[in-house]
Order: sequence, then C-alpha cells, then structure tokens
Amino acid sequence: MDYRKFSDTYYVRMDRGDEIISCILGLCKKENITSCIFSGIGGLSKAEIQTFIPEKGAFETEMLNGMLELVTLTGNVITDDEMNYYQHTHAAVSYKDENGHHFAGGHIKSLTVLYTAEIELRPVNGGKIGRVYNEETGSGFWNFD
Repeated sequence: MDYRKFSDTYYVRMDRGDEIISCILGLCKKENITSCIFSGIGGLSKAEIQTFIPEKGAFETEMLNGMLELVTLTGNVITDDEMNYYQHTHAAVSYKDENGHHFAGGHIKSLTVLYTAEIELRPVNGGKIGRVYNEETGSGFWNFD
C-alpha cells in the first residue's frame, strides 16, 4: 500500500495481496483519523460479502474467489469513546464464469487485491462522528454527541 495526502484527502493505492479493510483501518490509526468516509475501485482476488438476516440477528457470508472487478466501494470509519475503530463498508463486485457476467454485493468483511485498488479517503473535518451501540440490531451506529 502507498498513499499521499493532497489538501484534506488521502489517495491510497493498494497492491497485490493487500486486504483493503485492514489497510484502511491501519491508515486511519497511523494518521490519527478518528472518522472518515471512503470510496474506491479496483481488481480483487477474493471478496467476503455479508448479508444481515434480521430474523437470525446474524450475517450470512458468501466467499468469492477469482478475477473480480471491484465496481464500487463505499464505507466509513468511526471510533468510540475508547478509541476503538469500526468500519462499515459496502461494495459491488462483478465476475465472469462459464454462464456469463454476474454481480454480487453487500456488507463487506474483507477484500483482497488482485492487482490494484484505488481508494479516496476523506477525514471528517471540524468534528468527530462517534459510535453508539444499538441492542436491537446488535450493531453500532453513528453518534453525533
């Protein structure tokens, strides 16, 4: 991974084998970014995509492997009062098999770069978006307090 900061925005290039979510969280910790949004595109070798099933109160996971195009990636990073980092990321990927072209998408647990990924990361300026836990969903949401 390599990155540069121009004005208030970070431009991140990830390389073969980089795991996108852990790289983004690592960059946020290194640069002391407590809340941000990000987006990106690229090529993947592996995607772990999740769908939340409310009746089960849990995620179902689908693993995709092979030549995957990262059509779109969007997400955010926030921190709680103890400075624990949390990400919420969604993506759509396309792939081709013997039956044609396909799309898959949803909540992202992990994405592994095949040849490159290009990410734009924009920190929140002038404030911080925190995290509050919601018992009903078992998840955290943005907190503006």
